[in-house]
Amino acid sequence: MSPTTDRVLERLQRLHPKKIDLSLGRMHNLLAKLGHPERRLPPVIHIAGTNGKGSTTAYLRSILEAAGLSVHVYSSPHLVRFAERIRLSGRLINEDHLLACLLDCERINGEDPITYFEITTAIAFRAFAETPADVLLLEVGLGGRLDATNVIDQPLSTVITPVSLDHQQFLGDDLGGIAIEKAGIAKPGVPLIIAGQMPPAEVAILNHARKVGAKAFCYGDWAVSASAAGFDYQDDFGRLALPKPNLLGPHQMANGGLAIACLRHQDKFTLTPEHIARGMTTANWPARLQDITQSPFGRLLPKGSGLWLDGGHNPAAGQILSAYFSGHDDRPLYLICGMMANKDAFGFLAPLTPHVTKFYGLMVDGEASYPTQEIIEIARQAGMTAISATSAEDALISLGNNSAGSPLRVLICGSLYLAGQILEQNDLLPD
Repeated sequence: MSPTTDRVLERLQRLHPKKIDLSLGRMHNLLAKLGHPERRLPPVIHIAGTNGKGSTTAYLRSILEAAGLSVHVYSSPHLVRFAERIRLSGRLINEDHLLACLLDCERINGEDPITYFEITTAIAFRAFAETPADVLLLEVGLGGRLDATNVIDQPLSTVITPVSLDHQQFLGDDLGGIAIEKAGIAKPGVPLIIAGQMPPAEVAILNHARKVGAKAFCYGDWAVSASAAGFDYQDDFGRLALPKPNLLGPHQMANGGLAIACLRHQDKFTLTPEHIARGMTTANWPARLQDITQSPFGRLLPKGSGLWLDGGHNPAAGQILSAYFSGHDDRPLYLICGMMANKDAFGFLAPLTPHVTKFYGLMVDGEASYPTQEIIEIARQAGMTAISATSAEDALISLGNNSAGSPLRVLICGSLYLAGQILEQNDLLPD
């Protein structure tokens, strides 16, 4: 991010005293001042949920681009640079273009109160409206019903990934209530593709879908299953035998299947089995079980070791990581972890305990994370052997020095903020 862009973003953060204030009035007012760019977008696929939004979006983009289509993407948060949030027709927004959009929207909004996410979403809509593309993949920031992205009256499709507890300070701690907030993106007559859900979430989503008249397709109307070559996808249109997804973890079959279900239940674009297969093998989404063994940090470990980076930070993410690392592997597993203080650290760590040899706790630089001693104590309560580290790099050096040359596995995890810092330190900038 350029220093000039950074300064404008800092100014925009001061326009509203709260980081998050869920409502749509301010967003509608600003979009009207901008000439309603949300009405001049290409067909929109709107994606909400708790876990898997980014991976599902990555598969959607990869499949659509395999079909030769140009794709806009809006996602959040960014890992290293704000420009990662806005992908225009396949490429991250140019810094000069971003700066021009920021300055123009800042001028038009003036001193009117608006949240950071609202004004940056409006900026993205304007950039999307002014740049030709075939489709826009629009990822919800938080919740759905009152999220700043929920100003699209007639999307092509809507998608809800698995719903679990997260952001309870804004969405509450009732799973059914959270699911209703996510389902707020559903629109009359528009396909609503729903991932496999826990029963309270599924009931709430389906009830809301019926209430608004959305065309709901649940897991069960479509399904995935592992195969020797990868996985099979099945729905009323038939069966697809597909290769192993490019993103790591058994849960990626479900994320890929959700993307396929979305694209099989729309009538705007024609997609072949070859497009879908190619999309499964080319999708990319940083900091989601990302293998960074060949990075400078990875080279601090003994030969034959593996180093992964993951930004998951809630109990459902802990379950996903546990499933991935539960397979037979003689190499011991070590965690290097820092988490935001408003997250359920115990719920995240407990599923991983059976697989972890030692836990290294740290603070995330510049963020409101758990103090080192506190995250260590939570890890011990979860049943782990835990010690402190001043940084991820220092923990890796210590592991390398004390390994006696034996290969090991290391997972850096717990926060997207931490993940972004690791990527920047290793010159692995998302592109």
